Amino acid sequence: VQLQASGGGLAQAGGSLRLSCAASGSIRTFNEMGWYRQVPGKQRELVADITSYGSENYADSVKGRVIISLDKAKNTVYLQMNQLKPEDTGIYYCKASGLYSDDRGGIHDYWGQGTQVTVSS
Repeated sequence: VQLQASGGGLAQAGGSLRLSCAASGSIRTFNEMGWYRQVPGKQRELVADITSYGSENYADSVKGRVIISLDKAKNTVYLQMNQLKPEDTGIYYCKASGLYSDDRGGIHDYWGQGTQVTVSS
């Protein structure tokens, strides 16, 4: 199983970015997919996640500005980020939790490689 993240880049405050993360492999099922942000010197923190049934969860810092969505047919999670702020800057990692695949068997969590988001003021 591999998670491939894309869509990061440089944006101005008030702008928008859309991140995508596609999970590939012989995936049978997963519990949820989500996005985490990490900045230097701090722990990786949850931005938003979504269950396979579509239940969404957001960090307080992004509520009202960010929308997470899931295309189950494509095993792809999206993060639409609007009204960007400089404090949104960081490396964004996607994660698939509780994933079962024929490739490996068992239930595991997987991380993508990270994509840089930089918001200038």
